This record gives sequence, structure tokens and C-alpha cells, in this order.
Amino acid sequence: MAAPLSAAQVLLLLLQLGLLLLGAVLLGRLATRLRLPAVVGELCVGIIVGPTLLGHLAPAVSDWLLPKTTEQFHLLDAVGQLGVLLLVAVAGIELDVGMVRRRRRAAMTVGLAGLLIPLGLGVVGGFLLPATLAVHDDRLVLALFLGVAMCVSALPVITKTLADMRLLHRDVGQLTLAASTIDDVIGWLLLSVVSAMATSGLRAEDIGVSLLSLAAVLVATLLVGRPLVRVALRRAARHDGAGPTVATAVVVVLLCAAVTQSLGLEAVFGAFIGGILIGTSGTVDLARLAPLRTAVLAVLAPLYFTTVGLRIDLTALADPVVLATAGGLLAIAVAGKFAGAFVGALICRLPRWEAVALGAGMNARGVIQIIVATVGLRLEVLTPPLYSVVILVAITTSVMAPPLLRFAMRRVEHTEEEALRHRDRAAFARDG
Repeated sequence: MAAPLSAAQVLLLLLQLGLLLLGAVLLGRLATRLRLPAVVGELCVGIIVGPTLLGHLAPAVSDWLLPKTTEQFHLLDAVGQLGVLLLVAVAGIELDVGMVRRRRRAAMTVGLAGLLIPLGLGVVGGFLLPATLAVHDDRLVLALFLGVAMCVSALPVITKTLADMRLLHRDVGQLTLAASTIDDVIGWLLLSVVSAMATSGLRAEDIGVSLLSLAAVLVATLLVGRPLVRVALRRAARHDGAGPTVATAVVVVLLCAAVTQSLGLEAVFGAFIGGILIGTSGTVDLARLAPLRTAVLAVLAPLYFTTVGLRIDLTALADPVVLATAGGLLAIAVAGKFAGAFVGALICRLPRWEAVALGAGMNARGVIQIIVATVGLRLEVLTPPLYSVVILVAITTSVMAPPLLRFAMRRVEHTEEEALRHRDRAAFARDG
């Protein structure tokens, strides 16, 4: 039997969670007053408390609060992972699948254009990197890895940003979620391929297994998952109170996440599918899930975003070469994603300001790019300075997205369908 947590570990975890959540609340409110979504302030908490700032200004305090032990960090990681899975599930619940189905051509076009253009520019940027930063033996692998890092979108950050700005019910918000999901699915497949190239060389079976896994998930969702979720939620609704419904929904999300994780796909993809299954079941009163949404957006999601910066050290940017590289890759990332989504929207003949809003929303890389960068560091494809550059791009694009999105959405007219969607989801989203 495994030994229980020691009293010191429990005490430290409670202090960490309490202080991180306090920081998230304070900086989240500050960001709101500055007309930025709360997620911007929440992302900054980890950077302030982590090695970037506190680790250099007060290393003794940093080592006491955040000891460099794997076990203690894994406790925080576990809490953060639960937060991100439930956050993405909330987005899935609020996704208007009917609207996405009707506008599937637009979602697919925007998603693919928003992926291919930054992917190509990222690959070119990888070949142009200074030799001091590109130390991997195979420049093609490095270039492809940077291309993948530049093309992904951060579904968790986009979800939190749209929720903070009360845009989840808008058509642009729905299309942004759908297109970002397409980006993320393809991005994870590309990451698995590039990772295989970095470790054992590219093999056809690596691509085939990933594609078969994705197909299996989609088929199982339609044929097995949907009826099972419908029955489970119907039985939970027979009980008084919101507790059984909330618990059943969480079980659905976690099991869906476990399935995709076991197949080599990312757990957040499965959580998103679980949310969609719940939202489209037709047997759940969304008012019963309002407590879950409040707990996720107010506690679990902020904790997750604060933990993101705890492994980041941005002091490497003091090197002029690293800083110049960061500026170049940031320009590639912003121009590529914005141009891709914008062009894709124009191809589908969407209004110009909707195209601008889609480009602004999908520009946020956030934690997904951080995850990709972490994989690259672990596989020794990225050097520590280059890793810091990619992290900077992720954070900067996440901070840039909200003001650009707000600017564009002022010029996008409200529709009757959006009003109906907002009314239908009002019981679920009581706080927004």
C-alpha cells in the first residue's frame, strides 16, 4: 500500500493552492479593470511566483514555496489537469452543434487555413533560426516542430477568454471554438508524427495509428457514447438537487478524457467531446449544471492557468539573439494565424469584421503551445532558450487576443439566433 501524504506535503499543497488562487483572484480582477479578460491576470500569476520573477528576486522564498521536488509539483499538476479538462468540457456543453453543422464549411475552411498558413511560416522560420539556437542534428525536425508550435490554437485559453468576454453564445465565438478544435485535433496528430521523427524516425504506422485512433473516437462517440450519456443523465435527473447531475457530468468528462489519452490523443480532446455529448443529450436541465460551471470558472480554471508559469523562466530573453529570435517568431505566429483565419473566413464570404474577430480569437496559443514546447524540450528538439522563446509567443498571443477581439466584436451585429442561444444557455451560465 502506498504511503499517504505527509503532514508537511499537505500543508505545503494547501498553502500553494491558497496563494495561487488568491493571486488569480487579485490579478484577474486587475485585468478586468484594465478591460482584459481575467485569464490574462491568471496567466501572469505563475510567471510572478515562478522562477521568472520570485525565483530570481527571492530564491529562498521560492524554494520554500515551490520546492524542486517532482512529487510536490505533480500534486499541483493534478489539480491543474482537472481544471483544464472541466474547462474544456464547459466549452463543449456550450457549443451549438446545430449551428456548427449548418456552418461546417466555414468552420472547416477557417480551421484549415488557420492551421496551414502558420504551419508553413513556422517551418520556414525553423530553417532560418540562428545556428546557436538550432542545435538539433536534424534541422527538418526542428523546423517541423516549430511549425506545429506556430499553428496550434489554445482551446482552454480561447474558451476562458470567450467566457470572460461573454462571447460564447455569439456566432463568432461558436465558430472560433469549432475551428480551434479542428486546429487542435490536427495539431496533436502532427505533434505525434514530428515526435516520432525526433525519436525513432518517421514511420507510416505512426501516422496510421493516430488516424485510426481519431476515427475510432468519433465512431464510438456517435454509436456508443451518445446513448450511454443520454441514459446516465436521464437517470441522474430523477434525483432531487443538482448533485447527481453534476457528478454524472464530471464522470462522463473524465472517462472521455481517459479514452482519448489511452489512444495517444490529448485528454483535452476527449473532455471536449464529453462536453458536447452532455450538451447535446437533450435529457439534462442545464440549470442543474450551473454550479459546475461556476466552480470551474471561479476556482479550478484559474488554478490551472496559474500553474502554467511555474516551470517558465523568461530571463533567457536577456540574450539579444534570443530576444531577436523571439520577435521574429512572434511576428510569424501572429501574422500566420491571423492571416490564415482571416483568409479562410473571406473564402466562406463571412463579413469582414467577423473574419477579423476569428483571426483575433484563434491567435491565442496559450497552454497548448506551452505543452508542445514542453514536449520539444523533453525530446531535446528545443534548447532551453528556444523553449523560452516559444513560451513568450504563447503568452503574448494570449494577451493580444482579447483587445483585438473586443475591437472587432464592436462592429459585428447581434443576430436573433444568438439571442435565442443566449436565452437557452442562460440557466447554465448564470454568471455570464
